[in-house]
Amino acid sequence: MKNLVARLWRLIRGPLQWRVLWLWHAKFMVGVTGVVRDEEGHVLLLRHRMWPPDRQWGCPTGYANKGETFEDTIVREVHEETGLHVKAGRLIHLKSGYKLRVEVAYEAVFIGGTLKIDPAEILEAKWFSPHQLPDGLQESHRLLIQQTAKP
Repeated sequence: MKNLVARLWRLIRGPLQWRVLWLWHAKFMVGVTGVVRDEEGHVLLLRHRMWPPDRQWGCPTGYANKGETFEDTIVREVHEETGLHVKAGRLIHLKSGYKLRVEVAYEAVFIGGTLKIDPAEILEAKWFSPHQLPDGLQESHRLLIQQTAKP
């Protein structure tokens, strides 16, 4: 059977191979999270309107657009949700996530702007000391903050 599949694969070269691969394999959404810090090391956290009521606090997060770099995704998402400007830093997390999702996280540095939340998505935005994080913080985000904390 494997030999037959291999022979057929060689016969359908080029674009048809890519079409078969595309149909055969899972399609993923890429969720990108940013651990945003200011000059003093405080972390930007948002209380997300659409997250479960007992776990609404988290880092800025959103989905990558087609063709967008993941660094650009976090820069865009932070600006859309808060009006703030950030610069993406090092990659701190990459794994397959829930169902058809890939999870990516970057450190990011606040570089300017005035805080103005998008009320359609965000209820509140605050800077927190990494040692005094709010109740209701997503556990995965707490771990990312702890993993990137400076001693």
